[in-house]
Amino acid sequence: MAYYPTLSFLFIFILCNSLASGTTVAPPVDRLLENGNFEVGPKPSNLNKTVIIGKHSLPKWEITGIVEYVSGGPQPGGFYFAVPRGVHAVRLGNEASVSQYVRNLKPGAVYSLTFGATRTCAQDEVLRVSVPGMSSDLPIQTLYSSDGGDTYAWSFRASSSVVKVTFHNPGMQEDPTCGPLLDAIAIKEMLPLKFTRGNLVKNGGFETGPHVFKNYSTGILVLPQRQDKYSPIPGWIVEHIKPVKYIDSKHFNVPSGLAAIELVGGRETSIAQILRTSTNKWYNLSFTIGDAKNGCNGTMTVEAFAGRKSTKIQFTSQGKGHFKNASLRFQAVSERTRIAFYSPFYHTRLYDFGHICGPVLDNVKVVPVA
Repeated sequence: MAYYPTLSFLFIFILCNSLASGTTVAPPVDRLLENGNFEVGPKPSNLNKTVIIGKHSLPKWEITGIVEYVSGGPQPGGFYFAVPRGVHAVRLGNEASVSQYVRNLKPGAVYSLTFGATRTCAQDEVLRVSVPGMSSDLPIQTLYSSDGGDTYAWSFRASSSVVKVTFHNPGMQEDPTCGPLLDAIAIKEMLPLKFTRGNLVKNGGFETGPHVFKNYSTGILVLPQRQDKYSPIPGWIVEHIKPVKYIDSKHFNVPSGLAAIELVGGRETSIAQILRTSTNKWYNLSFTIGDAKNGCNGTMTVEAFAGRKSTKIQFTSQGKGHFKNASLRFQAVSERTRIAFYSPFYHTRLYDFGHICGPVLDNVKVVPVA
C-alpha cells in the first residue's frame, strides 16, 4: 500500500530544513507602521504650539513643510478635529508631507496601506500617497462618514525590501495650515489568490482584503483602478470614479464570513472581475445582497452583469441586516467574461444624512451549468 505523508509531516519537514539551512519564512506583514497611530509625539521643545519643528522630531517619521501635531476635539478658530482611532493625529499644511522607510518587505510582493484620512477645511483638499515610482492623488473632499472616520486603502508593488512611503498635501490653500488629517496608518501583504473549488470567481466572498483597524472602523474606501493600479481587494477591479467600501464582520453585519462590499458610490462606481470561460458554455452567477445593519434604510437596487446578460435585484432595507440571494444564468461569448455589480442610486443613513451608505454584496459565485 502506498504511503503519503500528511500535511503536518510535510510542514515539519520543511521547517526543519529551513532551520538547518539558517533561513526562516517570514510571516505575512499585517500591522501598523511604526508609530503609525501617531500616539508617540514630539518633545515639547520641538513644538511651536501645534506645529512640529525639526525634520525628525516626530518619532519614526520624517516631515517637511507645516505639519501639525494635534489632539482630537475642539480647536482654536472654531475647528473640531475628529480623531476616532486614538487621541493624536497629524495635519498636513500646504506642500507638507510625512514619510517613513518601511523595512523587511518582499521585493515584487503587493502591499496595501490602510489609513485614516479626512479633510479639515471647506476648500478642496487632496492627499497624495506615494512610493518610489508610483503615486496617486486621493480626492478627499467627499466625506463618507459624518464623524471623520473615513478610512482608505491604497496598494503598491514593493520594488525592494525597503520602501519609502510618503503622504503629501500638494494643495495651496489660503490658510497654509489647511490640509488633510492623518490619524492611523497600517500595512498588509496581499497574498496570491487561489481558486476555490467549484467557483470560477476569485475572492468571491471578499475574505482577502486590506488591513482593518481593530478598535474602530467605518469601513475602508477602496479607490477605482485609475487611482490604484493594484487592488486592495485581490481579484476585483473597482471601476469609474467613486470608491466602494470594504466592510468587516466585527464592525458590520455581513452575509457570511469575515467581510463583504458596500456599494456606496451609486452609479459612479462598480466592482468587476474578468473570468476565464469557455465560449458558448452556460454558467450561473449567484450572489447575496442586503444591508450592513448600519441604519441604511430604503429601497435599494443592485444590478449585476455577466457577458451580455444583466439582472436588476431590488429589496427594501430597514437597516437591520436583511439579506437575499439572487442569480443570473448567462452564456459565455468568449474565453473571457466580465462580471460586474453596481447600485444605480445613492443612499445615506436615515437619521444621519452626512453618512453615505449603500447595499452590501457578498458570496459571488460562478459555476458551469451542466
